[in-house]
Amino acid sequence: MAFETDRRPLSSGYDATLGRADTATIDVGLRQYMLRVYNYMASGLFLSGLVALLVANTSLQSLFFSVNEAGRVGYNGLGLVAVIAPIGLIFGMQYAANRGKIAGLQMMYWAFVALMGVGLSVVLMTYTGVSVTRVFFITAASFGALSLYGYTTKRNLSAFGAFLFMGLIGLLIASVVQIFLQSAMMQFIISIVGVLIFAGLTAHNTQTIKNQYLSIRGSSMEGTTAVMGAVTLYLDFINLFQFLMMLMGQRRN
Repeated sequence: MAFETDRRPLSSGYDATLGRADTATIDVGLRQYMLRVYNYMASGLFLSGLVALLVANTSLQSLFFSVNEAGRVGYNGLGLVAVIAPIGLIFGMQYAANRGKIAGLQMMYWAFVALMGVGLSVVLMTYTGVSVTRVFFITAASFGALSLYGYTTKRNLSAFGAFLFMGLIGLLIASVVQIFLQSAMMQFIISIVGVLIFAGLTAHNTQTIKNQYLSIRGSSMEGTTAVMGAVTLYLDFINLFQFLMMLMGQRRN
């Protein structure tokens, strides 16, 4: 009995030390993983911005768009393909991720963000450069704060996921209706709701990506889930930026 009593404190201390070491290892791995996600996302935003600048300010514009006398931008056949193709690439990326094909996934990711840049060039053609720059930095600051909250908060945000998804479906339906109504008031409401939804999704998705790491750490899935996490946050940023542009952007004369 004395032998067993003497061993308990030693065993308890040893387990605690292992626990602290394991927690520290997880924290280091998590920071490296999230840094990889943000690097993919930031690189994707950079490539999209570069493509948007090239398309909006060079002869490439005529390949994708037509501008009428009133200054309204319209898509031609190739422009429609460039705008619709990212949807197909998202499904392709999910397929590649499920099968662990990291090289193919990365190639599709860069193609995805490049094509998204073609669509974003419409923003540069519609709004002044000053307002685009201003709203971009507002979006970056807001996204950074929201993503940091999602990463650090102890509150479980998963309960908001279903609510935000339902709001997103409603937003899509309202946007389709707005195409036919062309109501200034409805557009204003859609813009505000869009900002709120994607603000919430930024925090929610960041926490989801963080929690996902805990279940796949050390496995071959780390590479593919990092890319897919970057896709999610990239889309949150782009949508937040576009809805803020609708609210705060200054249109060209």
